Amino acid sequence: MGEITYIRGDATAPSVKGVKLIAHVCNDLGGWGKGFVVAVSRRWPEPEAAYRAWHRGRASNDFGLGAAQFVQVEPSVWVANMVGQRGIRSGSKGVPVRYEAIDAALGRLAEKALELKASVHMPRIGCGLAGGKWPRVEPLINERLVRRGVAVTVYDHGEN
Repeated sequence: MGEITYIRGDATAPSVKGVKLIAHVCNDLGGWGKGFVVAVSRRWPEPEAAYRAWHRGRASNDFGLGAAQFVQVEPSVWVANMVGQRGIRSGSKGVPVRYEAIDAALGRLAEKALELKASVHMPRIGCGLAGGKWPRVEPLINERLVRRGVAVTVYDHGEN
C-alpha cells in the first residue's frame, strides 16, 4: 500500500507526468471566491463556470453534499469540484466541513482517478475555510484513494 506524498507548493501546478486530477472542497451554497478556488480560477475559468452552472441547475442534477463534478481544463488535467461543506460560516451547528460528504466525494474521485489512470493533487481539503481537522480527513483519503492504488499528493502552500 502506498501513502500520501506531502510537498510544499501549488496544487494547481502538479509537476508529474500523466493525467492529473486536482481536487478541492466546495460549499453547498454555490459560493465561489475564497480559499483554494481563487488559485483554481486564476489558472482556469472552466471549474468556476461549471460549478456555478451545476449549482444553478441543482433542482434537476446531482448537486449536493457528497457530489463531485469533474471538469477537464487541459488535455491531461482535470479539476474535481467536491461538495463537502454545508454553508460557509461557523455557527451554532459548528464548522461548515462535513466529513461524511468529503468521504462520499472522495469515493467518486477514486472512481474517476482509476478510470483516467490519474494521480490526485490537492491542498489539505476541508481544513481551510471549511474548518475541518486534517487528522479526520487524512484517513478518508487513505481509505478511499491510497488503498485503491491512487497516487495522492497533498500540497502545503506558503507558511505553517
